[in-house]
Amino acid sequence: MGEIVITGYGIKAPGVHNKASFLEVLKNGICTQSIIETSHSKTSIVAGVIEDYFLEINGRNYKRYPRYTRLAVACALEATTMSNLQYYKPHRIGVVIGTAAGAILEIEKYCSQFFDLKTTPLHGVAFADSHTVSNSVSEFIGSCGPSYTISTGCTASLDAISIGKLLIESGTIDACIVGGADAPLGQWTINGFNKIKSLSTQTIINKAGVPFSSEHSGFVLSEGAGLLVLERKDTAQQRGQHIYGEIERLISRNEGQKLLSSDVTGKHMLEVFQETLDNTTPTYINSQALGLKTNDQLEQFILTETFGTEVSITSIKGMIGHSFGAMGAIQTISSLLSMEYGFIPPTIKSNSVGFENLPIVHETIYQNVESVGITTHGSSGNNACLLLTNGLGGQ
Repeated sequence: MGEIVITGYGIKAPGVHNKASFLEVLKNGICTQSIIETSHSKTSIVAGVIEDYFLEINGRNYKRYPRYTRLAVACALEATTMSNLQYYKPHRIGVVIGTAAGAILEIEKYCSQFFDLKTTPLHGVAFADSHTVSNSVSEFIGSCGPSYTISTGCTASLDAISIGKLLIESGTIDACIVGGADAPLGQWTINGFNKIKSLSTQTIINKAGVPFSSEHSGFVLSEGAGLLVLERKDTAQQRGQHIYGEIERLISRNEGQKLLSSDVTGKHMLEVFQETLDNTTPTYINSQALGLKTNDQLEQFILTETFGTEVSITSIKGMIGHSFGAMGAIQTISSLLSMEYGFIPPTIKSNSVGFENLPIVHETIYQNVESVGITTHGSSGNNACLLLTNGLGGQ
């Protein structure tokens, strides 16, 4: 069915309102994180917060919708406008969105009200149904094609891209909105990840969620959403649509691990990484590294085993934090901007202690970017990697 390309995208992240603001953050290595006070324990943490509530989107009221759904709908408006998606018939447009935390924020906020029928919110049933996010995006854009929600943890948005690509390649649809959305900044999530000692306890922003550093530990929790429009390359060219990038290869596998476990040897992730890249040497790796020592060491292992010190590696987590199931799509959008504007974004905060042999990009490098390898890991051993190219081949 031909190559699958990206013709539009939408992004919402801490300090990021649209394409232009994300480009500024990435090129200048700006940390957009802030210090928040948790609602019950009255302790402070560093987190990635989006200031807009998105209660009204394109003149429509969304105040009863879960926050992660509102973020996704706001991204869908940007993505579909950029891609002129109205070109396709509604039943030929699919929606596949990933999430990890779903509506956990609303479930936590309203949980006590559900013990009494009188106080139970009328829209409360939607909180427990993660498919609210994909269904709402489908309704917003007027699509009546396939609509699926993926919940595979931190690999969810790359998994969504994979499924959307397969749906187009099979001929089921002509275009697909894919990506992820998460809004996990509640006490449930914060305490849960503190309990397993994964969340950074630092209250100094520059010392929290530091990728590639043995001197620091723990990630910065963030909310965010990123959606992309996929379609066939030949159709995009026929209708004169700008191509931002091409999905060259994407592989996702599970290690079959116990709850909250993963393969610390890295052999499973290495296989996924090398099979995804095949014989391609990408310009750089847009890494999942987020400040968790085991994860970051796996990133070091797979890169050095595959390329030694030949390929540069960077992580954008020091800028915007880690937004769970949305992060793979956000990394993909950052890579699209990198290819379009010719630069490799820096890994901020990190001093590379413990990772000195890794070719980490600490300052923005301005150069032509032809391809990017994107890595994600998920709880209980999900691994997903994407090879993104600039889509210029054959044009």
